[in-house]
Formats: sequence, structure tokens, C-alpha cells
Amino acid sequence: MDSRPLWPTQNDLPDKVRRDTVDLLNQQLADALDLALQTKQAHWNIKGPNFIALHELFDEVVDEVFEHADDLAERAVQLGGTALGTARIAAKASRLTEYRLDISSGREHVAALSAAIAKFGASARRAIDAANALGDADTADLFTEISRGIDKLLWKVEAHLQAKD
Repeated sequence: MDSRPLWPTQNDLPDKVRRDTVDLLNQQLADALDLALQTKQAHWNIKGPNFIALHELFDEVVDEVFEHADDLAERAVQLGGTALGTARIAAKASRLTEYRLDISSGREHVAALSAAIAKFGASARRAIDAANALGDADTADLFTEISRGIDKLLWKVEAHLQAKD
């Protein structure tokens, strides 16, 4: 993803492991930033009888996803890399589906966000395996923590679709 040289560090992981892990972290960072902004889009534009509950829930999702993004970026820098977290870089690199701008109902936003959160969670689980394969247990642990947190957010958002109205 990024061909920048690593910054000097006394971290004992081999350069190739650090470089490949930084790429993995920056990819997940792009997805996290996109997810946070998609959720903010829903937060701003939601309409309907569940407005306040979903408006507040979406803010909770944004806050937690931004915390994950911060952890991803900081881990990349700890390994001697450069965190690639601008909006333009994230927009180019994100693997998430573009968020629809023509929706307003709570149910539609919940469905769209559930799909985006689920995709991000699945990529976090794949990143656990990739970090383990690279031999970076600490980064694998970070991805595990993110996976757990994202699964909890998915549960909270998806619950709004699961009721038998």
C-alpha cells in the first residue's frame, strides 16, 4: 500500500514484518475512517419515530470507530510506519461500499450501517489471521480487540432490524 521507508525504531520485529503490518494497519485505518464518516452521514440525516435513539446510537458508533482508528494509526507509527489517515487517502483505499445518500428512514440507515459494520468486522477478523501469519502477535491482539468491539456495535445497530413489528 505504501512504499515509504520505515522510521528508525528499536522495535525488534523484522523490517519486512513491520512494513507488511503497517500496510495491513493502514488498510484497516482507511476502512475505519470511512465507516466512521458513513455513520456520521446517517447520524446527520436520520428521520422518523426512532430519531433520537438512533441519532445517539450512531454517535456512539462514530466515537468507538474513531477510537479504533486512532489505535490502528498509532500502532502503524509504533512500528516505524506512517499512518495514512487523510480523508482523501481513506476514500481511495476504503473497501467499504459507498454509502447511499438517498435514504432517510431509520430502518434504511440501520440496514446500510449494519452491512458496513459487518464488512468492517469481517475484515478485522481477516487482519487477525494476517497479523498472526506475519508473526506480530501484538497487532493481532489489537485486531482482536477491534473485532470484539465492532461485533458489539453490530449487535446494537442490528437489534433495530430484528424486532417482529
